[in-house]
Amino acid sequence: MTDNMLHVWQESAKYWTKHSDTIHQMFVPLTRALIDRAGIRKGQTVLDVAGGAGEPSLTIAETVGPEGSVTCTDGVAEMVEAARAEAQKRGVTNVQFRQCVADSLPFGDNSFDVVVSRLGVMFFPDSLAAMREMLRVLKPNGKLAFAVWGKSDLNPFCYLVTRVMDQHGESPAADPDAPNAFRFAEQGTLASVMTQAGAIDVEESVVTFDIEAPISAQQFWAIRSQTSDTLREKLAKLSADEQAQVATEIAQAVEEFFPANQMKFPAQMIIATGNKPE
Repeated sequence: MTDNMLHVWQESAKYWTKHSDTIHQMFVPLTRALIDRAGIRKGQTVLDVAGGAGEPSLTIAETVGPEGSVTCTDGVAEMVEAARAEAQKRGVTNVQFRQCVADSLPFGDNSFDVVVSRLGVMFFPDSLAAMREMLRVLKPNGKLAFAVWGKSDLNPFCYLVTRVMDQHGESPAADPDAPNAFRFAEQGTLASVMTQAGAIDVEESVVTFDIEAPISAQQFWAIRSQTSDTLREKLAKLSADEQAQVATEIAQAVEEFFPANQMKFPAQMIIATGNKPE
């Protein structure tokens, strides 16, 4: 992780921690799908890379039970501490925590039965190096499983905000290979990196679900605008009146996805799995 990216995520960490309960709830179906596709079961040792404020590590810890264990990692110390605090709050004891980045894991070869990352691999600066490193610490015939965003235009949770923000200052064209939320949104792109790194039996599947939480459109915008470094940067360039106008336009744009004043966005994501050769 570059110094600049590390700084960005350090700034974001306090907001991810602040909203961690809601974010956990929003992605429960994705976490369940990831656990299912990874074939995680009782007694296994699992590594969660870029585990953020503690999910999916803590849910996986329930799945593997006391006979198993989970190691939750993140490159940002504040995220690791937030995850540790959440584990203590929930009384989860079969999770260990390490601050480290994906392309330099402080674990021995062949250490884990399963390696997962939920909405993390898109942001690794060198995805191929990270993939090779995750394969290194995986046991022979062990399983890799990654969840990433599908295409933006299939996810109103994302594209509605982008449309409004583009009315208040055009965004520069993104480098499709640079770390960003939709880096692996095109089916086959993540599978290609996994195969190139040496994984076998690589498969991708589409997961559709609803991003739900008992929050209002205003609370949705608070979460989106605070947890995204890109949005924070764009909003900082606007006057207070312009920021208020954006908030009003966002509320109008997302209105249909807040029946009874509760969030419900249809979502489409991709889960890619593969194995380490024996």
